[in-house]
Amino acid sequence: MKKVVAGIDIGGTNTAIGLVDQDARCLDQAVIPTAKFDKVEDFVPAVRAEIDRMVSAPLTLVGIGIGAPNGNYYHGTIEHAPNLKWRGIIPLVEMFQKFYTVPVALTNDANAAAIGEGVFGSARNFRHFIVITLGTGVGSGIVVNGELLYGHDGFAGEIGHTIVDPNGRECGCGRRGCLETYASAGGIKRTVFELLATKNTPSVLRSTSFDTLTAKQIADAARAGDAIAREAFEHTGKILGLKLADAVAHLSPEAIILFGGLAQAGDLIFEPTQRWMETYMLNIFKNKVKLLPSGLSGENTAILGAAALIWNEIKRTVGTPA
Repeated sequence: MKKVVAGIDIGGTNTAIGLVDQDARCLDQAVIPTAKFDKVEDFVPAVRAEIDRMVSAPLTLVGIGIGAPNGNYYHGTIEHAPNLKWRGIIPLVEMFQKFYTVPVALTNDANAAAIGEGVFGSARNFRHFIVITLGTGVGSGIVVNGELLYGHDGFAGEIGHTIVDPNGRECGCGRRGCLETYASAGGIKRTVFELLATKNTPSVLRSTSFDTLTAKQIADAARAGDAIAREAFEHTGKILGLKLADAVAHLSPEAIILFGGLAQAGDLIFEPTQRWMETYMLNIFKNKVKLLPSGLSGENTAILGAAALIWNEIKRTVGTPA
């Protein structure tokens, strides 16, 4: 029998589910629309149905790892996630344990990405690193001396909600000026429209509405030489580089890994971020910290990260490589 872990990545729009073996192979996967489910009580059976459909001989399910916004590893709960319809504190692990006897673990999506990078990806040779997820929001997972940093309440690592400008953009968390409002996929869209509103520079993006514009379209325009798109990436990299320099001063990591949709823009985001990070860096840290892309390739990266949560627990328990 072949052992597999179900990795579940819960996003505000969609939830990705997949079966992952010990060699980081995603053997099967499915996507369901998170936003379709007004009640989490209807969502969990839908996920269960996909897992049960995928698990058949010779596969044996040995655990379920879940990455979710505001996921609390200590309590197995999703707590007040602004990007989900389900309000309050959701006892998600407990809900899955009603159906499964295998271990079930939950953490926030950025922590899952960090564990995935440590087990399967770019951070396999590092003991001190930060993973920054650049997607709908900006998350972070922090690893110190090989251990994920959860803090006393399970919520350590909210770099995306450190403040760039106290009078800046409104954030989904209810405050203003969070890094997330500038360096996420939505943040760079807001930057583009601010530039379009204040400049007469020609741009192919002028004919696109805010609701239909995507970060990929901005990246494609920038690669084609669009001045507004390129300035948007420069501005985004400057702000992200500033906050990463602060994070380095706090944590002195060996590497920072950029993960998620906006990171797929490659040098468009990496080059300005690296340059501004070094500009703002305290001298004792300059040229010491690597800025790397994710080592989890393909469309199933978030699934791998969630599954790695369980494989990492198995590794720690039995002392064998994941």
